[in-house]
Amino acid sequence: MKTASRYRAYRPDASGRIPYSRDDDSIWHDLILPQRKRAQRYCSRVFLEGLARLELDDDRIPQCIALSERLQAITGWSVTPVPALISFDRFYSLLAERRFPAASFIRSREEMDYLQEPDIFHELFGHTPLLATPNLAEFSHRIGRIGCRVRAEDHVWLARLYWFTVEFGLIREQGRIRSLGAGLASSAGELPYAVDSDIPLRKPFDLLELLRTPYRIDIHQPIYFVLDSVEQLLELSEGEILSTVGQARAKGLHAPLYAPKAS
Repeated sequence: MKTASRYRAYRPDASGRIPYSRDDDSIWHDLILPQRKRAQRYCSRVFLEGLARLELDDDRIPQCIALSERLQAITGWSVTPVPALISFDRFYSLLAERRFPAASFIRSREEMDYLQEPDIFHELFGHTPLLATPNLAEFSHRIGRIGCRVRAEDHVWLARLYWFTVEFGLIREQGRIRSLGAGLASSAGELPYAVDSDIPLRKPFDLLELLRTPYRIDIHQPIYFVLDSVEQLLELSEGEILSTVGQARAKGLHAPLYAPKAS
């Protein structure tokens, strides 16, 4: 999970606040307004209800310390500013403590439409509405607990479960497919693609199939998994997840449906 970032992380001051500039706030404003409209069209009721609970500011980047107070009252979670990319060990340990690691920088205007790594817009607009939803917040906590217990070589398998649910999961609501994941909710291009395009495959949620499905972080996904309900995730016991990781490791990954990344 940890690779080099071209962005420099912001550090909170003594009060826990990050001194974002007017330009930073302007980028946030220009990102959130059109994405709110896309979310209303393509995102799930689950996501939209979580977003409404948080009342994110349109004109300036919300401070993690203030947003944490709201989340604490709803689900007991907080948001912790971190450098852009962190290790699996750090990621899982924070989730286990109900602390979400949020990359503190915001993208440049040259990368408004697509950013390969997470920034504060992705973290706050995409993830915190899920953390304001009790069932999804508990699922992330469970992933963190399991991640702290498994061997290092299993971290990447567990990350695949997180990727295809919390980041890029779809859900069926009233017979219609809607976006659930944070990576989709915060993406101008992939959100409508995941829901409406005829190009990607959309498969019913199946834990073993999901764990055996490779992905790339720098392209629109060729495969999405569709949940019937959020409760489907909480029905997965820690034992079932661990045993299925073992099965997936033994069987290996499926052949990818994308071209290898150019070196």
